[in-house]
Amino acid sequence: MKKVFIDGEAGTTGLRIHKRLSDRNDIKLLTIKPELRKNPAERAKLLNEADVAFLCLPDSAAVEAVALVENPDTVIIDASTAHRTSPGWAYGFPELSEEHFEAIRKSKRIAVPGCHAAGFIALVYPLIEVGILPKDSRLACFSLTGYSGGGNKMIAEYETEGRAPELDFPRVYAIEQRHKHLKEMMAISGLEKAPHFSPIVADYYSGMLVTVPLFAEMLGGDGMSDIIKIYKRKYNGEIVRYCDKIDKNGFVSSGALSGVDYMNICVMGNEDRITLCAQFDNLGKGASGSAVECMNIVLGIAPKTGLVL
Repeated sequence: MKKVFIDGEAGTTGLRIHKRLSDRNDIKLLTIKPELRKNPAERAKLLNEADVAFLCLPDSAAVEAVALVENPDTVIIDASTAHRTSPGWAYGFPELSEEHFEAIRKSKRIAVPGCHAAGFIALVYPLIEVGILPKDSRLACFSLTGYSGGGNKMIAEYETEGRAPELDFPRVYAIEQRHKHLKEMMAISGLEKAPHFSPIVADYYSGMLVTVPLFAEMLGGDGMSDIIKIYKRKYNGEIVRYCDKIDKNGFVSSGALSGVDYMNICVMGNEDRITLCAQFDNLGKGASGSAVECMNIVLGIAPKTGLVL
């Protein structure tokens, strides 16, 4: 039976991973006493004892955790931003290509995609891969997320009685265009220029809708129907799936997939103005669901094992 340790179990991603794994009989969860969660010696002991260790930590703490691992057989699955574009780390989105799947299967170091980045890359990577969208395209991306994406601090801000009035309304952030996901969005998708990225947080717990608008002239003669064909070929599984329709009466909900671990991909608009859409849960396929899926691949079992689909 494989042993699994979650370093940072008390955070939103760690709690969701623990929930997905707690009822499984094919793994043994290693636990750390609450008072020892920040004890380097105890953490090092469990990290090196584990066959698979999840890092659900701030970036600096994740880097420190990796340095504590001396066991060459321990697989590290890092949910932080720290290693998503680092050499030697597999990018944890197996649906992008067979090469991505194999890199995850063989790797001892796997970086879980960022939530906003996961939606953007799912939409843009296939189009650059086949050449329908040039690498030097100037793109925009709008991403609407629930407040759990901001971690325990933001959750407390939204759920505290007498909270600030501005939290009642959706808020655009990262307005300086330096969001930490931008580097990942470019590196993995293949874009040569950073997109104009507008993330928005709203007053609901979890769920995400990432959209990328395109004009037909950006596609060099291809159009909406060509994009749909590409997505249908690539995303035909249970975890990432193409859908012809995700709206209800013309409205698309960013919270429709809250609590589940799959992602819907959809194309909307018309042959002149096209909107690419990825609908998922920022804590599911945007974090813990991806992490568990990667663990399953490493262990040689069905990727969907233990996921909510």
